[in-house]
Amino acid sequence: MPPATFDSLGYFEKLKDAGFTERQAKAQVEVIREVIEDRVATKRDLKELEATIRRDLKELEYRLELRLTTRFGAMIAAAVAILAALIVLIK
Repeated sequence: MPPATFDSLGYFEKLKDAGFTERQAKAQVEVIREVIEDRVATKRDLKELEATIRRDLKELEYRLELRLTTRFGAMIAAAVAILAALIVLIK
């Protein structure tokens, strides 16, 4: 099933009307159909790509949040340790 609508019969007829032989016109239609099937993105392709990008972004967001939380926790722990040491030294 071709990913995009391509009127191969209409194209074939236009080529024949333009002076192409039947063999030449058929070859042209096959080449164009192959290019469309191999290189033109369909709505389904784009939706799959969008889903992949969304999933990757969520994963990235989770990893970034985890890193920031870990760093913030480490900074809080260091600050508490410094404050505790200062309190002990002041007394």
